[in-house]
Amino acid sequence: MSRKPVVASTRAKGIRTVISIAIILIAAVVMTHFLPADPALFGPISLIPAIFLIAYIFATKRVVEGLVLASVIGVIMVTRPVTVGEGVWATNAFSTFSQMILDTMMDEDTAWLIIVCGLMGSIIALIEKTGGAFAFGRWAATKAKTRKSSLIWTWILGIIIFIDDYLNSLTVGACMAKLTDEHKVPREFLSYVVDSTAAPVCVLIPISTWAVFVGGLLETNGWAPAGEGLTYFIKTIPYDFYGWIATFIVPLAIIGIIPAIGPMKKAFQRVKDGGPLAPPNSEKIDIHGGEEVQIPEKCSIWNMLIPILVLIVSTILTGSDFKEGVFGTDMQLGVIITLGFMFAFYLIQGLMTAEEFVDVCLEGFKSMILPLLLMVLAFLFARVNAEIHFTEYVINTGASLVTPKFLPLIVFIMLSITEFITGTNWGMYIIALPIVIPLAQRMGVNVALAVAAVLSAGVFGSHICFYSDATVITSSACGCDNMRHAVTQLPYGLLGAVLSAVCFLVAGLIMV
Repeated sequence: MSRKPVVASTRAKGIRTVISIAIILIAAVVMTHFLPADPALFGPISLIPAIFLIAYIFATKRVVEGLVLASVIGVIMVTRPVTVGEGVWATNAFSTFSQMILDTMMDEDTAWLIIVCGLMGSIIALIEKTGGAFAFGRWAATKAKTRKSSLIWTWILGIIIFIDDYLNSLTVGACMAKLTDEHKVPREFLSYVVDSTAAPVCVLIPISTWAVFVGGLLETNGWAPAGEGLTYFIKTIPYDFYGWIATFIVPLAIIGIIPAIGPMKKAFQRVKDGGPLAPPNSEKIDIHGGEEVQIPEKCSIWNMLIPILVLIVSTILTGSDFKEGVFGTDMQLGVIITLGFMFAFYLIQGLMTAEEFVDVCLEGFKSMILPLLLMVLAFLFARVNAEIHFTEYVINTGASLVTPKFLPLIVFIMLSITEFITGTNWGMYIIALPIVIPLAQRMGVNVALAVAAVLSAGVFGSHICFYSDATVITSSACGCDNMRHAVTQLPYGLLGAVLSAVCFLVAGLIMV
């Protein structure tokens, strides 16, 4: 069979792609001539990159390219065309784009993400290599003898590991994948269970990384007195409706009270018909690399449980000042301490040599490259949206049309939409809380309820966004294509959002 038709087809497709991208970028450059000089005055025009991104992802199922193009469009919007020579137009957008990439990569949060998630990949690879995950799955199999019980155990484990959503997703997904595979659970449903006990649980626990971060913002924005951020965070917990509802929808879905819906139903049917447990393209993001790990003859469950316990304890202890009575977390230091402990722990047992330990660490880190790329691009897109004042426009538009009783509902709906688009929950909190807290105080709205609406919106949007950190991390840990995870999880997330919206409506009517 001749290769010429294949080459010709590929070439034609490539030409069409280049022409399409060129048209998009030229249209963006032309548009800048009609924009206000001040990006704060863009108004509804600030929605263009977000609308383009959603349309592009739905049309092509390609997230990486969508994030890059949407970011470039946003950058073109905030840069002005400059004249080069006589009548020749060029744009400084690409130099600005290059600088924004550099700023994103040099950001402390991005560096933290790369270190923590990359080394968590190393920890998971080491646990698998030593047979710890296999031994845990073998032990859990004695407790979970059915598909439903294996998923209930997954849900319980997700609630127990509440300290951080990254730690939760990476640990639970890696530990339970083999067990649920034995019971023919589609990877999409495993991903849904894991994702729904990560951020939704963290926002309900006052000793999680989320609580520490939000508590600090509550102090910074003047609602909580200095040193009382966690105390005021606790006041929001009863009203974090999406966190509560998303967490407790899971067991209802597991036991069948809530049936498999839409794309998830098709996933179950695929497995029932003898198809693969993971959807197509899952091998690209699978942290396990899609390869069978050689299990040692004498594998022990303690090779998994002890390192995880060290990780949790060291994360808490290194971030807390018990002399001052201050609780905190430092996951980066916790991960580093855990790797040091694992080095000694595994080498003393003779499970591997120092050279093998380093090799496995590198393989685990390498398996996180695609998830990290997606998250860095999501951060870049969020930075671009901040430059064009996207979130402020959405919040101010909603607030200007609402009465005090409806403020919690409108805040939840508007921020859920923006968070679904931007996919960075903590980044949205930084932008939204300085606006919502004084707005609630001025309108006489219960501040704890208004703040809870912001927190719930962040969890919901991150929970179902195609490219959010929660979606990507969960997909990589569970070995499921992130697009299929997002699409199959969407109906359950929307159900939780609708019920949460009703709760915010009722609470607003009663409490304001």
